[in-house]
Amino acid sequence: MHPLRLLLEHSIDYAGLFPPAALAMSPALENYARYRSGPDAWALGRFVVPAARLDELESASSGLLPPGSEEPWRLSVLIGTDPAADLRRLEDLNCRHAAAGAGALVADVVELKAETADAAEAALARLPRHLAAFVELPLARDPEPALAVIARHGAGAKVRTGGVTEDAFPTTDDLLRFLRAAVGAGVPFKATAGLHHPLRARYRLTYEPDSASGTMFGFLNLFLAAAFLRQGMSDAEARRLLEEGDPASLAFDRHGVSWRGHRLEAAALAEARRVGLGSFGSCSFDEPVGDLASLHLL
Repeated sequence: MHPLRLLLEHSIDYAGLFPPAALAMSPALENYARYRSGPDAWALGRFVVPAARLDELESASSGLLPPGSEEPWRLSVLIGTDPAADLRRLEDLNCRHAAAGAGALVADVVELKAETADAAEAALARLPRHLAAFVELPLARDPEPALAVIARHGAGAKVRTGGVTEDAFPTTDDLLRFLRAAVGAGVPFKATAGLHHPLRARYRLTYEPDSASGTMFGFLNLFLAAAFLRQGMSDAEARRLLEEGDPASLAFDRHGVSWRGHRLEAAALAEARRVGLGSFGSCSFDEPVGDLASLHLL
């Protein structure tokens, strides 16, 4: 498999329900069905949905779901302010769709927020062990205590990398501190928000005609920085990589990827993806894969 695919296979969790796209349920599901059958399906991950909208999703997906003999649609479910009720909704949906011949939906990943290590402990203690969990941590404080809790539970972390206003984007140093701590703790992570494009640059913050622009991290910046940190890259070089905006600085070939004198072989990329790099949520699927094609990386 080409190294870029090793790095990004099933990495884009489709979050079309969320800003700036903020689609209604039916068009978001129709998009997801189309992406699953399209030429770039290799990059598509889970459908992201709040637990409170699972019933709406189940109703709107009628006629779109694959037969039970095919690979199911996998969901990443956001747990809200009533975790017990949200988990009941999730388990009820899974039970219904585990029945023989049912249209295939599987909610197997949950995402939740925790401001502190104690909050992460409490949240993870109530989750069924068969669910994979990603705990969103605030970047403004040292993540190490919470990451130690997450590691002990065998869960993952979640990092918010942007939003629809420029002040929603973290600093490079805060993002780097999170990546270094996650790598050190052996905790896989997923990212969300502001990662529609492969490389760092200024982009429009929303799809409105009068949208302001902001400087965004790229998903290649993020994934490659984490993969290189696993191989011993210094913080200074990882900071440069997180802020890299020149497509010519990256060279993928059949055996790996090079960046400004640094090299990762395909096996290292595959290992980083297997144990450390989960996925990233994006309200657009067309933009990430379209940008990769326009940069001649696909």
